Amino acid sequence: MPINPIFIILIFLVLILLFNGLFTVRQTTAAIIQRLGKFQTVAQSGLHFKIPVLDQIAGRISLKIQQLDVPVETKTKDDVFVRLKVSVQFRVLPELIYDAFYKLENPHEQITAYIFDVVRAEVPKMVLDDVFVRKDDIASAISNELQEAMNDYGYKIVRALVTDIDPDQAVKDAMNRINASERKKMAAEYEGEAEKIRIVAKAKAEAESKRLQGQGIADQRREIAKGLEDSVEALNKVGINSQEASALIVVTQHYDTLQSMGENANSNLIMLPNSPTAGADMLTNMVASFAASAKLGEKHNNGSAAKQLNGK
Repeated sequence: MPINPIFIILIFLVLILLFNGLFTVRQTTAAIIQRLGKFQTVAQSGLHFKIPVLDQIAGRISLKIQQLDVPVETKTKDDVFVRLKVSVQFRVLPELIYDAFYKLENPHEQITAYIFDVVRAEVPKMVLDDVFVRKDDIASAISNELQEAMNDYGYKIVRALVTDIDPDQAVKDAMNRINASERKKMAAEYEGEAEKIRIVAKAKAEAESKRLQGQGIADQRREIAKGLEDSVEALNKVGINSQEASALIVVTQHYDTLQSMGENANSNLIMLPNSPTAGADMLTNMVASFAASAKLGEKHNNGSAAKQLNGK
């Protein structure tokens, strides 16, 4: 029995229409199906069928998290122009795909407009230093504003970040100079403090040295006096009285001094009287000098006491 050509044509047309009606939707994507220009349904990921000619795919929308980077230039409270880069992460809510597709023509432009509005409202309230310190506050203000606005259009704001703050180059150079000056000032203060510590330590060392030197001299004089005392006692034991013993000691020290000075070629030698009575005469003069000094000291003390009494 011969096959009717019309039947073959009909089968061929049916197959074309069938294959034309089948379509797939990728994972994390949704397809908007319209029938005769009117919304019909939302096709999720997988294999689907639509009525050929009557149904059509109006568009596809991604359900992935998207990121939009928006550069914004504005002025701070201290009249410094600064460029900020704001990164916003957002996604379409699966239950509001209809709103995301039909209510908003261009979500990127809408989000950009809100970012400009928030940044230019918040940053002019801050000085430049606060912009760096409070960038998280700026990001939170952007996130809150966008969340409230974009929910009506089926979009969820995942996160907003201020990823870059870039003042004018002249401002950055000035900030670097200020920072360098502050560091130099701190370095000078530290150096001054170190110098102060060195001076105090040196003064303490010198004071300790003087104290030890004075103690050494006092010990030396004490030992000399003790030696002289022992010498006088030894001479007394052999029948020489104290005055004669003192004269002998003075003469001995006199000649010892002359011998020490003579050992050095560069010494200046002064010859003192060295008659047999020279030692006694020197001792007598020394005793007289000590006595005169004692009298002068006594008169001075008496005069000071009298002045204090008159003053009272």
